[in-house]
Amino acid sequence: MAGRWAKLENYRVIVRLAIPIILANASVPLLGLADTAAIGRTATARELGAIALGALVFSFVYWSFGFLRMGTTGFIAQAAGARDDQEARLALTRALLLGLGIGVVLVLFQSGICWAALRLLSASDEVSELVKRYFFIRIWGAPATLATFALLGALIGLGHTRKLLITQLFLNGVNVCLNLFFVFELKMGVEGIALGTLIAEWAAFGLALWLVLRSLHFNLFRFLRKSRADVLRKGPLLGMLKTNSDIMIRTLALLGGFAWFTNQGAKFGDATLAANHVLLQFVSLSAFFLDGFAYVVEMLTGRALGAKDRSRFIRDVKNATQLAGGTALLLALMVWTFGRPAISFLTRDAGVQEIAGQHLSYAAIYIAISFFAFQLDGVFIGAIRSREMRNASIASLLLFIGLEIVLTSWTHNNGLWLAFIAYVFIRGITLYLYLPRLMESFRKPSENTISSS
Repeated sequence: MAGRWAKLENYRVIVRLAIPIILANASVPLLGLADTAAIGRTATARELGAIALGALVFSFVYWSFGFLRMGTTGFIAQAAGARDDQEARLALTRALLLGLGIGVVLVLFQSGICWAALRLLSASDEVSELVKRYFFIRIWGAPATLATFALLGALIGLGHTRKLLITQLFLNGVNVCLNLFFVFELKMGVEGIALGTLIAEWAAFGLALWLVLRSLHFNLFRFLRKSRADVLRKGPLLGMLKTNSDIMIRTLALLGGFAWFTNQGAKFGDATLAANHVLLQFVSLSAFFLDGFAYVVEMLTGRALGAKDRSRFIRDVKNATQLAGGTALLLALMVWTFGRPAISFLTRDAGVQEIAGQHLSYAAIYIAISFFAFQLDGVFIGAIRSREMRNASIASLLLFIGLEIVLTSWTHNNGLWLAFIAYVFIRGITLYLYLPRLMESFRKPSENTISSS
């Protein structure tokens, strides 16, 4: 009986940590919806298109540096597990400096980035000009946004997910209020949306920095003066850069997989492309929930590894994965049951509705099995085993492309979805094959763990 109550308590802790992350993730689309509504009610279709393309550019650029969040989570969680406050502070400071540094580089090269982005986008001259106005204002928030990635990673690593939710709600709340004010009151259009986002990004950075420094109980500037040599020590810095470069490659491989899926779907016609896009909205929505459990696993894995507690690692990962698996099955059932009415709500095109309905079961299956890859991603991020993540992502992408070429030649869009389902399954399996090597980390120091000594 005592064991059962202990397991229920562990479930409760995992859910308590995951819910703020799920809510924080779910708040992100509301910001885009508010921006769209503000511009859509006061401006032209060109300005609405410019906002969409401008936001796409920043999403791609910023997401490319998502390692600032993931890598920091692993380092902080392991330091917390080892009860090494000094190492946690060093890891945070390095990540902050890296995020700010990359942001400054993006600002310095803003003209080249904007030129390259517009070359890749198929936009009219009028829309391109509006995208430029948006881009050259919002780019000044790059240092704040990338540094905030590191701060959010620290909050997850420390297990302070409520503070993560506070930061995300603050960012989105300030952004929505400023955007509505600049657009409706000051009639600033595209420039108003960009300026509101810029101010919100810097404000959120300030709040997140305050929350993290309070959590770690230190003064950043005083710490930099006192521990500058440790912060800039070559070995730890090179290790962090190596880890982050592996995670960046892994992220680009994942983006490449979704881009390949979208591009190949376009070959079957506009209606099929639109239908696949609608179904991907269900996949994206499910990711808000599954990411919550994956982020918690990052923290739990890092802490268990830092404490060298093998039994704790097995218990926490097993329980979190059971919760994630149950959630994935529930989400898949909801998509299967309510998918057709949702499709009708998202599009009025009868042809798109028919194609999406025909492939609805594939989206449900994808969601049902995707939790396995999500959870193992969390395990390897928390363990800072970036090389394995990189290799697994590249291998699964190559196998996905090969399967897609073969299957679509036989069954067209059905084959594309089958290959896509195999893609997420292969991602999980390839990571699972690395688990025995990861378990050895509980007997000897991890090759990716950075020590301050």
